[in-house]
Amino acid sequence: MILQDTIIALASPSGAGAIAVIRISGTDAITLCDPFFSSVKKNKQLAQQKSHTIHLGHIVDGKRVIDQVLVSIFKGPNSYTGENVVEISCHGSTYIQQEIIQLFLRNGCRMAEAGEFTLRAFINGKLDLSQAEAVADLISSDNEASHQIAMQQMRGGFSNEIQHLRDELLNFASLIELELDFAEEDVEFADRSQFEALVDRIQTVLKRLIDSFAVGNVIKNGIPVAIVGAPNVGKSTLLNALLNEERAIVSDIAGTTRDTIEDELVIQGIGFRFIDTAGIRETEDVVESIGIKKTFEKIGQAQVVIYLFDASHFEENSQLITVEIEKIKNQFPQKPLVIIANKIDKSNTEKIQTELSYEHLLLLSAKENIGVEDLKDKLLQFVNTGALRNNETIVTNSRHYDSLLKALEEIEKVQLGLNDGLSGDLLAIDIRQALYYFGEITGEVTTDDLLGNIFANFCIGK
Repeated sequence: MILQDTIIALASPSGAGAIAVIRISGTDAITLCDPFFSSVKKNKQLAQQKSHTIHLGHIVDGKRVIDQVLVSIFKGPNSYTGENVVEISCHGSTYIQQEIIQLFLRNGCRMAEAGEFTLRAFINGKLDLSQAEAVADLISSDNEASHQIAMQQMRGGFSNEIQHLRDELLNFASLIELELDFAEEDVEFADRSQFEALVDRIQTVLKRLIDSFAVGNVIKNGIPVAIVGAPNVGKSTLLNALLNEERAIVSDIAGTTRDTIEDELVIQGIGFRFIDTAGIRETEDVVESIGIKKTFEKIGQAQVVIYLFDASHFEENSQLITVEIEKIKNQFPQKPLVIIANKIDKSNTEKIQTELSYEHLLLLSAKENIGVEDLKDKLLQFVNTGALRNNETIVTNSRHYDSLLKALEEIEKVQLGLNDGLSGDLLAIDIRQALYYFGEITGEVTTDDLLGNIFANFCIGK
């Protein structure tokens, strides 16, 4: 990949629309555009205009007018990429988009690769690596919570916290390295008590960030919720009630759902991915048996399990219901289990409440939409949104999580070395490794392969 030439790409979604935005970046971006831009005000030269200005005119190819456009100019280093940037807002015809792009490809531009604009922003110091990755998360965010986390990281909340720790640790590392130069004189430049306090503080912060990944990962990817129970107890009806649409087929025939059905719902800014599963029962139907096997696989993958039973037939099935609940609880003891008595509009609920003394028991009628909002509130209780409300840093990136774990491991080695009274040269080895893993997060330590893997997942034009 050449990072000194001029690149072009469609920055808005592909396809026809009201308008489209074509982005050009590079040292020669503005001068390349000049010959093909005819302003409403005659003889206006783009290169002579101020940065962050917009100009009305036409994109022309010789005497042929391609489209009337607005051209925005951003002069480096005060641009997204740190280079000269031109953004052409044209009409959204796919023909017009391609004509403009092809015109500039014939005259000095190269088609941008995936994520190349953001890669240039990183290389030119406009973003660190964690902020650059947050750009992709922001684009893909589909609910309030994931948007909030991505915005905080893109604005530097996470990288600032890591950078502050790294700077403090680097300062002590420098003093310890200095001690090595005066080893024969037996002097200490680094105050060991202050260093121990710093190591304790770094461990606390790292553990908090590592713990936050459990919340961040499910918020970013959606919280999977498996809806399980015997056939014909209303699992598909409940899914339809939650989504407020006829997503799953509903009938009185037991075993109608033979495969898992998934759909997403955002509840108060948090994404939940509901999985309607095949009914659990003994069956000789080969296809239905496969569906039941998949049900238990989905329970294993879910963060929360909803067990549904038919309240109108509770008396004759109470023993079987209890056995099934205990089986799920024993097989998946770490997963929150919500037990729902469905069809309460057709039953007496007093006996159910007396015999089932489970913590997360709800009475509900999916068909009549009774208690559905209570279920949504219950699901939100299983998500630790305190960090979101307090605007704390939440880790959502598995690469960051891995580097934090490795950094913590090295810091714990430093702590052990301090407790054992190890010499400065041995402490310095572990400190350097911890600094290395901090640098991996922000991009101060990087490789071409790492950058390639990260930016290959971006969309072209960003």
